Amino acid sequence: MDAREAALRQAYDHAVRWLASLPDRRIPARASVDEIVGALGAELPAGPGTPADVVDLMATACEPGLTAFPSGRFYGFVVGGTEPAALAADWLVSAWDQNCVMRTVTPAYAAAEEIAGTWLLDLLGLPEDSSVGFTTGATMANFTCLAAGRDTVLRRTGWNVARDGLTGGPHVRVIAGESRHMAIDLALRYLGLGRPDLVAADDQGRIEPEALRRALTAGGKSPTIVILQAGDIHSGAFDPFAASIGAAREADAWVHVDGAFGLWAAASPRYAHLTAGCADADSWATDAHKTLNVPYDCGLAIVRDASAVRAAMGQRGDYLIQHEHGDPIDKVPELSRRGRAFTVWAALRSLGRSGVSDLVERLCRHASAFAAGIAEIDGATVLNEVAFTQVCAEFGSDGRTDRVLDRLLDDGTAWISGSTWHGRRVMRISVSNWSTTDDDVARTLDAIRRAAAGA
Repeated sequence: MDAREAALRQAYDHAVRWLASLPDRRIPARASVDEIVGALGAELPAGPGTPADVVDLMATACEPGLTAFPSGRFYGFVVGGTEPAALAADWLVSAWDQNCVMRTVTPAYAAAEEIAGTWLLDLLGLPEDSSVGFTTGATMANFTCLAAGRDTVLRRTGWNVARDGLTGGPHVRVIAGESRHMAIDLALRYLGLGRPDLVAADDQGRIEPEALRRALTAGGKSPTIVILQAGDIHSGAFDPFAASIGAAREADAWVHVDGAFGLWAAASPRYAHLTAGCADADSWATDAHKTLNVPYDCGLAIVRDASAVRAAMGQRGDYLIQHEHGDPIDKVPELSRRGRAFTVWAALRSLGRSGVSDLVERLCRHASAFAAGIAEIDGATVLNEVAFTQVCAEFGSDGRTDRVLDRLLDDGTAWISGSTWHGRRVMRISVSNWSTTDDDVARTLDAIRRAAAGA
């Protein structure tokens, strides 16, 4: 076999061993950065090495420093695992090595993106003519959607931001709930819009429609963007979309929904009510590498008016071969981009409509089981209404909560991170992995009980 095949076979063997270890391995990494540097070798070799040997060294040296993110017992962030068909498809994406930006040059990718986009709009209950762009993640999906919104609301005033920039133009007012995700603030900084004006949210993080209405009225006739969210990062709560979007429409505002993990509730008949009214917004951002469980990195930027995102993101070059019906390059910022839609197509084709619904409902069922189990632990209190996949709990005091978290990580059975919510230290559980089982939940609850008993 040639050097390339030998390297690929070596990588395959290591990948299979890694995946097979997940049910029983400790979740936290076992080695430090310095230890991994020593194992990898800090000096650049004087000459070339055998590709298979390089792959073997990397896998062997790095494995102790890997956190088991794909494990069914990782709940530290909203991090999905990798659905099997999507993982295999991602290997092909790397082997095919397509730069997926032009319809004429990469027709296979354009076809997969077109089909996957249509399926996504159907599953999420969004307008069928919307543009669906594939970004690195929800941060850039928010950026893409908000760029389309910024340009549109300025265009309504007669200002052409693509030609004239922001300097000297009308001020764009951005309004968001006080519990918005930090990725929103980052995207707004990228866009030159600064911090949003914040309006009150309830104790679960849901924006208060009347507070939003008052803020919109106080803003006069400034071009305005309103940002709502589907799935608060702590509580999992969803904004009241119908009332909030109704208020925004009275002010002629662009409405964007940040739904990094929660937008997928729309794919389940049991949880779709959480997104009622959401489809009346102008744009939506979500991640496929969260709830759908495709490999990193894959965000989705969905914009109702395809011409708006094309005006904000479209690129032209004399050397590009551009298609009369538009290209993937017209929907997102990157000029160079791997074939993310292939993995989304594979996941959706593998799961089907019922499989996506079952996935969402299974994640929610596990979250409810966590809440019920933690509520029975002496001194523990579940602080949120467990509406979706998030659980926040505390253990009597900030100090004890942190001790429980430290003991839990030392135990190694599961990874659950801490946070601060409403001024209190909390254990925040995010159930996001397709492979999490009832047994994983039971094992994790046992580990939490042990940690609490010793704290």
